[in-house]
Amino acid sequence: MAAEDTDAHQHHAAEGGSDTDALWAPPTYAQVRGGLQASLEDMMMTQRAVRRLRPDPVDDEIVLRCIELALKAPTGSNGQNWEFVVVKDRATKAKLAERYRQAWKIYGGIGHKVAEGGSDAGGLAGMVAKATGSSSPGGNESMRKILAAVQWQVDNFEDLPVLVVPCLRGSRAPFVPMPAIAATSYYGSIYPSVQNLLLAARSMGLGASLITLPLWSATSVRKALGLPLSVQPACVVPLGWPKGRYGPTTRRPVGDVVHVDRFGHRPWEGQHLEAGSTDE
Repeated sequence: MAAEDTDAHQHHAAEGGSDTDALWAPPTYAQVRGGLQASLEDMMMTQRAVRRLRPDPVDDEIVLRCIELALKAPTGSNGQNWEFVVVKDRATKAKLAERYRQAWKIYGGIGHKVAEGGSDAGGLAGMVAKATGSSSPGGNESMRKILAAVQWQVDNFEDLPVLVVPCLRGSRAPFVPMPAIAATSYYGSIYPSVQNLLLAARSMGLGASLITLPLWSATSVRKALGLPLSVQPACVVPLGWPKGRYGPTTRRPVGDVVHVDRFGHRPWEGQHLEAGSTDE
């Protein structure tokens, strides 16, 4: 199967429709809500970063339902201190796009150099993968596909129909030195809800990805979105009807990333569990 970021297209109202089908119309919430009854395992097995999206509008009820399900995730001390900014205004998207393009000039340049055979000393490929929200373990060809998908998203950012910006209420005391656990504790109250949002989008046939580069300038983002200092943006999740089709993803065997008791002790190295099998 192609790399993680091979874009997908499947929605329950027009499954299998051509991307150039003039008769295609974006479905309503009533048409796709049944997808939420799909197997959780199937949704997890086929979830991927989907960046190439149609410009067609997304029903507000679909977006609200995705966020409503996101709210079912746990938060620290049950603080429920999330806020979600839904961006549909083109001028506001353009402001975020400008910041995205500025950051991508740096990260994209590094990524292309690595993909074309340059040295990856210092883990530059991993740095680019983290910045773009990618996790494909493939080699240079995989990296080139990811870079092409991100470049498409960068170039067409204003045309993406909906941007969801998950935020957290509560100050992080940015100028006070804090232990690393402070950051993990803080963002631990938003990313479980983001994963719920991504799974809800997948279930209803929406394409989605998690990105952070548009937020590199907190000052400009606050101004663009009207955020008070007490509200911190965490990431951006573009939503839209995807181009292409869904399919299984490529991941490392689970045994290669599981360490027992101490890092480096991997008794299950090379093992993986097939769907519906216990390997017994």
